[in-house]
Amino acid sequence: MTKSAEIRIPPNEITLSRRADVSVVVVGNPNSGKSTLFNRLTGLKQRIGNYPGVTVERHIGTLRVDDKVTELVDLPGTHSLSAHSLEEHIAVDVIFGRMPGTREPDGVLAVLDATNLYQGLFLVQQLIDLELPVVVALTMTDAAEENGIGIDFETLSRTLGGVPIYPVVATTGAGLDKLRHAIADIRSVPVPDRIVVWPELTDAAAQLTEGANEPIRFAELERLLIDGPIDANQAILAKLGDAASERLEPIRDELFGLEPPIARDARIRYAWVRDVLATVQRSAPRFYSWRHRVTGFLNRPVPGTVGLFIVMAIVFQAVFAWATPIMDLIDTATASLGASIIESFGEGAMSSLIADGIIAGVGSVVIFLPQILILFLFIILLEDSGYLARAAYLMDRAMRSVGLSGQSIIPMISSFACAVPGIMATRVIPNRRDRIATILAAPFMTCSARLPVYALLIAAFVPANKVGFMNLQGLVLFGLYLFGIVAGILTALLMRKTALRGPKPPFALMLPEFRRPNLQTVFIQLLGRAKVFLYRAGTVIFAVAVIVWALAYYPRSDEIGPEVERQKTQAAYSLSGEALDDAYQRIENLAAAAQMEQSWLGRAGHFVEPVFAPLGWDWRVSSAVIAGFPAREVVIAVLGTVYAVGDDADEGTLSGRLKASAWPDGRRVFTLPMVIGLLIFYACCLQCAATLAVIRRETNTWRWPVFAWAYMTAIGYLGALLAFQLGSA
Repeated sequence: MTKSAEIRIPPNEITLSRRADVSVVVVGNPNSGKSTLFNRLTGLKQRIGNYPGVTVERHIGTLRVDDKVTELVDLPGTHSLSAHSLEEHIAVDVIFGRMPGTREPDGVLAVLDATNLYQGLFLVQQLIDLELPVVVALTMTDAAEENGIGIDFETLSRTLGGVPIYPVVATTGAGLDKLRHAIADIRSVPVPDRIVVWPELTDAAAQLTEGANEPIRFAELERLLIDGPIDANQAILAKLGDAASERLEPIRDELFGLEPPIARDARIRYAWVRDVLATVQRSAPRFYSWRHRVTGFLNRPVPGTVGLFIVMAIVFQAVFAWATPIMDLIDTATASLGASIIESFGEGAMSSLIADGIIAGVGSVVIFLPQILILFLFIILLEDSGYLARAAYLMDRAMRSVGLSGQSIIPMISSFACAVPGIMATRVIPNRRDRIATILAAPFMTCSARLPVYALLIAAFVPANKVGFMNLQGLVLFGLYLFGIVAGILTALLMRKTALRGPKPPFALMLPEFRRPNLQTVFIQLLGRAKVFLYRAGTVIFAVAVIVWALAYYPRSDEIGPEVERQKTQAAYSLSGEALDDAYQRIENLAAAAQMEQSWLGRAGHFVEPVFAPLGWDWRVSSAVIAGFPAREVVIAVLGTVYAVGDDADEGTLSGRLKASAWPDGRRVFTLPMVIGLLIFYACCLQCAATLAVIRRETNTWRWPVFAWAYMTAIGYLGALLAFQLGSA
């Protein structure tokens, strides 16, 4: 087998067609190179959406060849047409044309991994029974050649009923030009002859169709016989009629006996696959290069686990540290732009809306992009290289002990930097229950937004005493991180035992060969993730930021402005230079604090003060907690405003005011029990509009974000209550 020459694909010059001439579904095993091939064929001519009523994404791209427009639908990876996970059910429903809002396919592009024909031919043989035109793209032919695997393409095509086979290398583009023309002309491809692998199954299907109400494809009858009368097969039963429904179970009993239907089907089909491989595939003695030796070494338990933690440390460091300079730059640019608006248009509602509402709101959305892009860059690289499958395999046993799967490890670790990209990373988890449990556990991880609050309270109220060779403040911070981990794990375990209980799905995983990721695919997927976040989660975050601005700005007091001018005039008579500037700043800070107190936000703080009084909070702490809902890091600025030290307060300027804060009867507000309770509250409470918006986006319902907010707030409140009451007692 010779390696095909690289062929450059001319860029498509059209936008996505609302109605393509032909619709082709792209079907293949997980890790078969299916998505890489899809991205290579469609380029940037893609759109991403959700299938109706579920969280599974659908990727639809447009392929144009001459004057023919073809719609390609990239389906979730599946091993067979007997669906088990939610993603497999979606794929099967689209293939059979029973997915609402999705066009019935005119043909099938079957993606077959040349290095793993044994697994792929099992699925391809089932696809041939669909009675649709089928084109096979044989991917990774270069890797097969390197491994000494030779394939007789002509014999394989004849064995598969005349299906045309096109060897390609998706990462380089080799062979894609012929494949593109074959897809565009798929309606002219003859429907392949059905392969009779199991004659008894054919006879059983014929018995079912006696007296059927309308014609039924053999593939549908096959699924009914093997999978039984499950919900997905009720439409087939309706076509067959009542008489067939009564005959179904006796026919299945005669066909399968005591053997599980799926097991017998697999046994017979894989026997056929082995016979085919003996005819069409030849293998030379394998040459073990340094790459194969490294792969074998990393597949061992101890080296593999150590390597995994090193990789995760790099990912965590990248998301946490590499994004910080870009995030600081965005934050600085947002603040500078807002300040220039205020300076140009002066003080007023409109300038404040633009600067503090719109610009700050947009900044609160865009500031997450560096973390999201860096995290997904690593996830895409790890997935395309084949390492992500190994990470899931290595961690599966440990994660299953707490009700999760091995694929939860990357989202959980990533959430230490920010829960938003961590939750988005749960898309690598195929099982719906595991995915939602991971989503609910992720916000407990101590993200970077909690650190300013932790730093302020720990520095101000926890003494810097030595505990052995460690510092008490450092131990408290470590304890908060550990507390979040334990709370998240217990939450996942609780959810898997209650609301998300169900059988643990079988963990079937094929470990792919290590391979070089394709940069075009990486770029397309990164762009898609950025669009999803900005268009969907970003709208909610922006709206909440503007609402909180309005609560803090309105209503305006008619008395504060004249009083400020009077005090400034009085100060100007007795002071000058730097002393006068300091006096002006102090007057403005006091005015801002007074304005905050009588605003809707301040009034809300006073209104809810009785609710939080058992935690030791006054109205100022309550107002800061309410204002911190869009983003926790806002709390420091709000506390700076209500304590009259400016909205750009830091630990040094604010800690003294917090220590001196007192109730009307002279009691201190910020006692050690109250501070510990406040730290526990911030460790648990879900104060992040971005996280809630992303949970809504990933679960496709408001039920889970509302539950997460209520659940985490209740835990935070109870923890703060116990800490304050027991500590004070």
